[in-house]
Amino acid sequence: MADNGKLRIAMFPWLAFGHMIPWLELSKLIAQRGHQIFFISTPRNIDRLPKLSPELASSIHFVKLPMPHVDNLPENAEATTDISYEQVWYLKQAFDSLQQPMKELLQSVAPDWVFTDFAFWLPDLARQLRIRSGFFSIFTAAVLGYFGPSSVMINGDDDLNTPEDYTRIPKWIRFPTTVAICLFEARKIFHLIKGDGSNVSDLHRFGHAIQNCDVIAVRSCMDFEPEWLNLLAELHPKPVIPVGQLPTTDNDAEEETDSWSEAKPSQEELNEIALGLELSGLPFFWVLKKRLGPADSDLIELPDGFEERTKGRGIVCTFWAPQLKILAHGSVGGFLTHSGWSSVVEALQFGRALIILTFYADQCINAKVLEEKKVGYLIPRNEVDGSFTSNAVAESLKLVLVDEEGKIYRDKAQEMRGLFGDRDRQDWYLNNFLIYLKTNRFDKE
Repeated sequence: MADNGKLRIAMFPWLAFGHMIPWLELSKLIAQRGHQIFFISTPRNIDRLPKLSPELASSIHFVKLPMPHVDNLPENAEATTDISYEQVWYLKQAFDSLQQPMKELLQSVAPDWVFTDFAFWLPDLARQLRIRSGFFSIFTAAVLGYFGPSSVMINGDDDLNTPEDYTRIPKWIRFPTTVAICLFEARKIFHLIKGDGSNVSDLHRFGHAIQNCDVIAVRSCMDFEPEWLNLLAELHPKPVIPVGQLPTTDNDAEEETDSWSEAKPSQEELNEIALGLELSGLPFFWVLKKRLGPADSDLIELPDGFEERTKGRGIVCTFWAPQLKILAHGSVGGFLTHSGWSSVVEALQFGRALIILTFYADQCINAKVLEEKKVGYLIPRNEVDGSFTSNAVAESLKLVLVDEEGKIYRDKAQEMRGLFGDRDRQDWYLNNFLIYLKTNRFDKE
């Protein structure tokens, strides 16, 4: 057992920076309490992570596992940002090829706990080595809860065979809620739910890891979504522990996070957003990502004359910008966002009202939860094809930021500031989590 009750924890997140960044944030909070963290990824990913402060360098050990060669995966592609959407399957193949190197590493490091999300094979491996394992979800409890018990995630359900089936509130949700996926969103993520051919679906990965791990840790808190956390505890016969919302603790490191956002509008969507901003008459600062990464050849462009017509009240930034510092500025009244949870946490810790336009994955459920709690307003769109108009964008912005009718969103966002930005509350959740880990590790003596 580690000396002085200190823990040795291995972290192995999926190869996407939208996963790795919040995992690193949790690692930093744990390391600040004197525990040893072994943060495991591939060499290029480790090299691209935000640099650690000197006081944490002795407690967080970055461990590089060489990336296995997989046919059809470009050279030096080690994260989702390096590849096209169609190539992600090959990245998952490479990720799953790390089982033997991971086994050897765990034997060498001998941690008390190892955490994962996508490595569905890791809990079984950990058990063989007498290491406790955990599933850490960067997704909210609502996202996990919507997709049901691990048996449904792994084997499916007779009632869930088409995208249309996923637009109905699932039968295991027995409390009143309006949270449900729209048809266009269900169609976008259906392959992640079902997989295709030899591809293990993302839902299967989550289900298998949850089924075989010892504890489920969730980036959430009881103060925000108690009904969903209680549902998770009912669905999975093991401890479900919220670790807090992980508000940013380090401006310099966190400034990098939005560089890794993988949400990008189509050219048609971009046109409607731009014309909507123009129609609204409101001042704006727009951080526009024209391509997702080096593998993205589909460059999007602003409508002709847009920047000239909005000059003096709008700024378009097409390179990296410090999202956290921008949101912290007193002149910012609201945040037009895709509702990825890291961005939501950043906005709400400063009490910024949310205007939401989802693009992919968990964002659709996050958005519905925020809407239900009157923390965010969804831009109206066609539920079948997801289309929306510039008028809808303009009217939504004015509603949330200016109109009396939208005051409830502004007030609720300010109310959330005390919840999402509360360091003492975050410390309580983290300490509760660490007490569980200390109490339930294997005795290695």
